[in-house]
Amino acid sequence: MLKLIFHNELGLGLAQAGAAALAAVVVVLLARKRSIHLESETVIAMVRGLVQIVAVGSILVLLLRGPRWTSVFLLAAMIVAAGATSARRAKGMPQAFRVSAWSIAAGAGSIIALMTWLGVIDTAITSLVPVGSMLIANAMNTNGLALNRFRSDILSHVGEVETALALGAAGTRSVEPYVQASFEASLIPAIDSLRSLGIVWIPGLMAGMLLSGSRPVYAAIYQFVVLAMIFAASGLTAFVSTILIRERIFTSAEQLLLQPGR
Repeated sequence: MLKLIFHNELGLGLAQAGAAALAAVVVVLLARKRSIHLESETVIAMVRGLVQIVAVGSILVLLLRGPRWTSVFLLAAMIVAAGATSARRAKGMPQAFRVSAWSIAAGAGSIIALMTWLGVIDTAITSLVPVGSMLIANAMNTNGLALNRFRSDILSHVGEVETALALGAAGTRSVEPYVQASFEASLIPAIDSLRSLGIVWIPGLMAGMLLSGSRPVYAAIYQFVVLAMIFAASGLTAFVSTILIRERIFTSAEQLLLQPGR
């Protein structure tokens, strides 16, 4: 219907963005009726998301004219931004930003570097930046889930953790069950994406490759490759993140820093 009203591409895009945003607002209003307030966070997220993706698109146009190594700086900036965003989901966690940034760099960064070296990801900016950003974004989400779950579990079991410490258990040992639970929970989205690939959803990358003339079988295989890389980056990020954060929630005297109400 919108295509019948808007004949200009920019106008059509803005109208489509408005329609999608309206659907999101309806969900927020439904949540508000159940006393779940997501209004400000959702509006800020949508505005930031639109502005950021338009800005990145404009930057990519400029980068396409430059040398390939410039993509490294853009990916590094994405990792820092992802660390900051992910750290917000771990309020009260000691050194949350540092843990998040290092974990995403170790997880997504190392997989991007390895896959580029092996030739799985093309070094052209048009391939490296979009695919790399997908790995970073998913690693960010996984890291946020891991830290949020870990924080919730620790705060729900402060008594058990402090009892274990009082009985002589090492700090890292006393929180090991919660480290494992947060690691497993954070990888559920990545595992479900792999499990449902081709049955529940057909990702946009595959559709784009088909439209650009790629053979269907190769497009399908490469889409699996991307999701496998996402899982590897997310899993490695969660692994590093949970190891780093468990050592930072205790003082040098093995006292638990995370406490309810702090």
